[in-house]
Amino acid sequence: MKEFHIAVIPGDGIGKEVVPAGKVVLNTVAEVHGGFKLKYDEFPWSCEYYSQHKVMMPENALEILKGYDAIYLGAVGSPDVPDHISLWGLLIPIRRHFQQYINLRPVKLFEGVKSPLADCKPEDIDFVVIRENNEGEYSDIGGRIYSGTERELVVQNSIFTRYGVEKVIRYAFEYAKATGRKRVTAATKSNGISYTMPFWDEIFAEISSEYPSIEADKFHIDTLTAKFVLNPGHFDVVVGSNLFGDILSDLGPAIAGSLGIAASANLNPEKKFPSMFEPVHGSAPDIVGKGIANPVGQIWSGALMLEHLGYPDAKELIMQAIQNTLKKHIYTPDLGGTASTQDVTSAITEEITKIC
Repeated sequence: MKEFHIAVIPGDGIGKEVVPAGKVVLNTVAEVHGGFKLKYDEFPWSCEYYSQHKVMMPENALEILKGYDAIYLGAVGSPDVPDHISLWGLLIPIRRHFQQYINLRPVKLFEGVKSPLADCKPEDIDFVVIRENNEGEYSDIGGRIYSGTERELVVQNSIFTRYGVEKVIRYAFEYAKATGRKRVTAATKSNGISYTMPFWDEIFAEISSEYPSIEADKFHIDTLTAKFVLNPGHFDVVVGSNLFGDILSDLGPAIAGSLGIAASANLNPEKKFPSMFEPVHGSAPDIVGKGIANPVGQIWSGALMLEHLGYPDAKELIMQAIQNTLKKHIYTPDLGGTASTQDVTSAITEEITKIC
């Protein structure tokens, strides 16, 4: 039986509440599946850790994480620590050092969940956002001079490489091909951003020509966000730069009911380094300790982790259990329900046992 070693970083806020829920579901699946085991090591790296040590994680953290099969992350962020410190101190170093250049974020309206969009049905919202995760607008190149004076100057550079853009766009088409999806849509803004986005468009056109069986289209980011709301059924796979993909992959779950259900995978597709799996919702300090955090995003992220580790059947088992639970209207207040984190977790584990 294959045993996988998982590095667990609950992080901040509700991360400490939903990660245990995710582990309960993962353990249940491992037990009923019988083909693999999961062994966890937990690390306290977080904003709380920063308050004590003035770093988000120790100097040798990446070397420690390198030996794991995957990383299971809860949330990062606290009102007490500036966002750029928490993000650049933990998430981004992990994503970049381990070449997790694909950020995959599925968007799905589950049966039993009401979309804020009028008359939307589950078949109307079912797509995947694939975000370039290592460069683009989130490049750490720039600076500030003459701070606090009338001559203050701030520069932030975006870096797009052919290597990086080709890899994410090709991944999007290969993902569509492998999953039977019919269309890949590119997010661009080449009418206003005159160098990087025409470059993005050119590479998208080159690669799309290699996949004649898959429809390819593109929209400027402002039009694309509107189309997410007005016609979400148009989309199958959406590929975007670091910034555009980040924006779209929050808007997507919002129209599907709640950020609380949103999952993501930071992938190193070649498996040279560990990949990292985390919900999209963040640390949600306003509901910490109330027992009402939605665990679905964390649980779905765990399902993506099992798929990446080579167990797509285990992933589908979790997805069916989530669907069965939400169809019964067992969900937390962010979806309009009254269930607690524990209620939803228990219901999903019960469904897993029933299915098997």
